[in-house]
Amino acid sequence: MLTKVAGAVSTSPQINPITTDSVPIETALANGVLTKRWREPIIFPQDTSCTVGRDSIARYIKAEQHRRRDSVRRALDKRPKHIYFTFDDGPLIGSRAIDSIVTAKDIRVSAFLVGRHRKMSRALNRAFEKYKENSLIECYNHSFSHAKNRFTTFYNNPIGAYDDFAKNEVDLGLRHKIVRMPGRNIWIYDDMRRVDLQSGAGTADLLATEGFKIFGWDVEWKIHGLTGKPIQSVDEIYTRLRNYMNNKSSMEPNNVVLLMHDDMFRSTHGQELLTNLIDTLKQNTDFSFEFMSTYPHRY
Repeated sequence: MLTKVAGAVSTSPQINPITTDSVPIETALANGVLTKRWREPIIFPQDTSCTVGRDSIARYIKAEQHRRRDSVRRALDKRPKHIYFTFDDGPLIGSRAIDSIVTAKDIRVSAFLVGRHRKMSRALNRAFEKYKENSLIECYNHSFSHAKNRFTTFYNNPIGAYDDFAKNEVDLGLRHKIVRMPGRNIWIYDDMRRVDLQSGAGTADLLATEGFKIFGWDVEWKIHGLTGKPIQSVDEIYTRLRNYMNNKSSMEPNNVVLLMHDDMFRSTHGQELLTNLIDTLKQNTDFSFEFMSTYPHRY
């Protein structure tokens, strides 16, 4: 079937495909230009004087998307690449080991903390204090109660859930208004909003209204529910991180966030795995280890 082009394309604000693509990407130096172009939809050049079949429009858009993505990917590959090691649920038994490994390896990491864990023992309180004293670790908000692991019930009361995060911020003396929501992979920051489960959306929006940034994750190093041990091998996690970085398939291109849990590293075996992953990344990539407070780096 033939149709007028004007009736077959998006009604979004039009972007001139000739002028936007005429400047080589490598010369686009403004911050965020490459990221913006990576996400921009392809708009078919409108010409109401002739008719074009929908199949032709689809082929054009697919070819242009492929061309643009290849061009942007090559340009991004020349830019710095950033990885974020994030540890949830601390302070727990594995926290002291994480503190030691981070110090020995001299990398920046991010700890999303649960306030009630600090109060469970003197040892966990000391682990929390070690985190706060370590300049290589930044501490963020993972709620006070961790929803008592009843996530749907917790988020069904957005005001109560918000109060739980607010309590954690005060009790732990957290300096950064950065949150990861227990049981939810939700992102709200700057111009981005992505919600995985709607039952957490109300709480997330309330936190954002009050100035919090909410960060999820790209890759998860999963924890065995009974043993607390890491499930995937170092090679599996390393490969996934490399793929996300190379394919630009993370939330932000050239930025990859890895989720881990403090309890995964309470054993010597778990600590060896974490050390091996850090060494593997250092030896085989040019990724820089960053705090979530600097996320995202856009090019």
